[in-house]
Amino acid sequence: MATIVFYGKPTCGNNAKQRAILAEAGHSVVLRDLLIEPWTPEILRSFFGSRPVSEWFNPASPRVKSGEIDPRAQNIVQALTLMLADPLLIRRPLMDCNGHRMAGFDLTEVDRLVGLPPEQDLTRDMQTCKRKDGGCDAQRGMSAPEAATSSRAST
Repeated sequence: MATIVFYGKPTCGNNAKQRAILAEAGHSVVLRDLLIEPWTPEILRSFFGSRPVSEWFNPASPRVKSGEIDPRAQNIVQALTLMLADPLLIRRPLMDCNGHRMAGFDLTEVDRLVGLPPEQDLTRDMQTCKRKDGGCDAQRGMSAPEAATSSRAST
């Protein structure tokens, strides 16, 4: 089976479920904290492939949900600049398997990248945050960069 470097938010419930799916499929998962990884524009860009820039953004990010940042209005340079300054904006997880990289957890894409058991329901939505309280990125009284800093300190 494959070894997958999984860049996520250690406290994210969806990321935990995603890692469990990979582990149950027999893959080795190496967890890296997306929020403290020393990203460069080039490395970060490599995870998005041919996806439209708007799909690079985490739709659950407080700054996206509030309308402060409109992913559709960003070009490549703007998007990377924003994401390097505020990693909560990055669609997660980012995964690297032997140099093959992807963003998000679309089960069909994951199956193509590393393989999942035949009984795995590839139609399940494993990307959308199901939390009713705004998700693990929403932290009352903090700006998004402060929330990222707080998360870094707690992990």
